[in-house]
Amino acid sequence: MSRIGKKPVIIPKGVEVNVNGSIVSVKGPKGQISKDLPAEVKVTRENDHIICTVPENSSKVVRAKFGLVRSLINNMVIGAGTGFTKGLEIIGVGYKAQSQAANKIQLNIGYSHPVVYEAPADITLKVEGNKVFVTGIDKETVGQTASEIRKIRPPRHYKDGAGIRYVGENVRIKVGKKLAA
Repeated sequence: MSRIGKKPVIIPKGVEVNVNGSIVSVKGPKGQISKDLPAEVKVTRENDHIICTVPENSSKVVRAKFGLVRSLINNMVIGAGTGFTKGLEIIGVGYKAQSQAANKIQLNIGYSHPVVYEAPADITLKVEGNKVFVTGIDKETVGQTASEIRKIRPPRHYKDGAGIRYVGENVRIKVGKKLAA
């Protein structure tokens, strides 16, 4: 059995959780999110806890989903309560970002033209200096959006490390080919 799946999800104050069969919906101060989870894992609400269970004689595939369902519910509760933020750093001479709307930024990152990136509707992009912060209530969407922005100009490992990287990411500068003497 999964150790993560056995832990109950604690519901903080100000967050409402409704379990309707396999559909779990969470409403909080940051917004509302709902997901259709696998029906094999039974989700029940007891007071201020959510408990996930699977039958004792379940198959390996069902047991594998046990911890996943608990983690998805926990991420929904955290997202609706406080939200998720992922930071990106823009490093390079002349590289910069400008905010155009709540979910739209313009990147000048060494191409012959500026790159305009528009995020999904439930994601907010905030530019502070050379950093871009991706914020939202769905952890999966926040991570995917940050990954797509990073793919526009990933860090260069063989030169100076310039590009877009996550805040706190360590980019190793590799040694290039050596010329034979």
